[in-house]
Amino acid sequence: MKKYHVKPRGARFFLVVLIAVVAMIAAACSSSSDTTTTQETGGEGSTTTAAGSMPDLSGQSVEVAAVWSGNEQANFQKVLDQFASDTGASVTFTSTGDDIATVLGTSIEGGSPPTVAILPQPGLLNELASKGSLTDIGPIAGDLVDQNYAPVWRDLGSVDGTLYGVWFKAANKSTVWYNTQLFDDAGATVPATWDDFLTQAKKISDSGITPVSVGGADGWTLTDWFENVYLRTAGPDMYDQLTTNDIQWTDQSVKDALSKLADVFGDPALLSGGVDTALQNGFVPSVTRVFGDSPEAAIVYEGDFVAGVISDETNSVVGTDALFFAFPSIDGSEPSVVGGGDVAVLLDDTPAGQALIQYLATPEAAEIWASNGGFVSPNKAVDPAVYPDDITRQIATELAGATVFRFDMSDLQPPEFGGTPGQGSWAGLQDFLAHPTEIDRITQEMADAANKAFGG
Repeated sequence: MKKYHVKPRGARFFLVVLIAVVAMIAAACSSSSDTTTTQETGGEGSTTTAAGSMPDLSGQSVEVAAVWSGNEQANFQKVLDQFASDTGASVTFTSTGDDIATVLGTSIEGGSPPTVAILPQPGLLNELASKGSLTDIGPIAGDLVDQNYAPVWRDLGSVDGTLYGVWFKAANKSTVWYNTQLFDDAGATVPATWDDFLTQAKKISDSGITPVSVGGADGWTLTDWFENVYLRTAGPDMYDQLTTNDIQWTDQSVKDALSKLADVFGDPALLSGGVDTALQNGFVPSVTRVFGDSPEAAIVYEGDFVAGVISDETNSVVGTDALFFAFPSIDGSEPSVVGGGDVAVLLDDTPAGQALIQYLATPEAAEIWASNGGFVSPNKAVDPAVYPDDITRQIATELAGATVFRFDMSDLQPPEFGGTPGQGSWAGLQDFLAHPTEIDRITQEMADAANKAFGG
């Protein structure tokens, strides 16, 4: 496929617009696996919903592509099912797995892109827009975006002032989840600092459970680990510069962050199952390792979407058996959150595609998934009462209360560095997980890969 090398907008821009997330979430809370799979839905006739009069799209089809699989795919399928029922359209969903940039690039070059794609990386949105692959949705859904979203989300979905995307899903990616029974058995307490996190993990280790489960087979989990540590050790300004490759991955700040991360990755007493297990486990197995019927670890770090995996893949109960704490402060760092999200774009400008983009910008669409858990919507018109538990509301509170907020670094970077299996930061951090003492070599290789991806 054709590789894209367009540099995304600077992270300082995203700081300015993303800080508005705090106000947006606060207002909202106070107001009223990798295998490609396909599912199809359809309906007859059209109905009128709270979202407005839905068009009759009988006989028309829509293909939707996203990275989601498993329970995330199943929950999103319910959204598509409702759209199909309301419009009569036939809707096909394809899970691309993590390598969505390659899948979309190939389909675009072949002249058969999906109608709508849900992108997990703003950098990919920027690159597809720069190639002329996306439809301007301002005339289609601009009014809905302005009505239902804080300005930050229009800015994040736009390139050079043109609106290309509707943000459907948001994530707080600074949540550390733990098995309450194993914490109690070990006499462990919720830590607020990195040093205390290591102390509590050692208590759990001493109780007979190697504490920390890591899903290193999915490289994006490792970038999330790194980004949280780097934001807290280097600070937001350096985070912005590393995001845009204005400083090199060989910078001492990167090496210092990796040295901190090696406190966990390099300690056999803390890394559940050892390096081999951590590299073989994907995201979902890393969660079930902690919350399954016979848990083999007590702690797993990942975003708020862990709750959905716990509910769908285990018998543990979120809010009782499973709780979370904020990613710990390091050396006195301020409360900080790394966030993410998924944005819907229109690749094939058809009436059915336009209608789906409009639908995804309504609170009614978001509330279908929100009611099933494991989901936070950036749509401020979503009724907070639809969230199924207090944990989800706590997640939103952590996001709103962050002194420092940054969008996921790898999602802002060219996909060949920040979002492709076996390449760039994903491969480099998997190498680091396997060889946590070889920081100089690994950072040099990552710097070379970043320079190539950014066109340097």
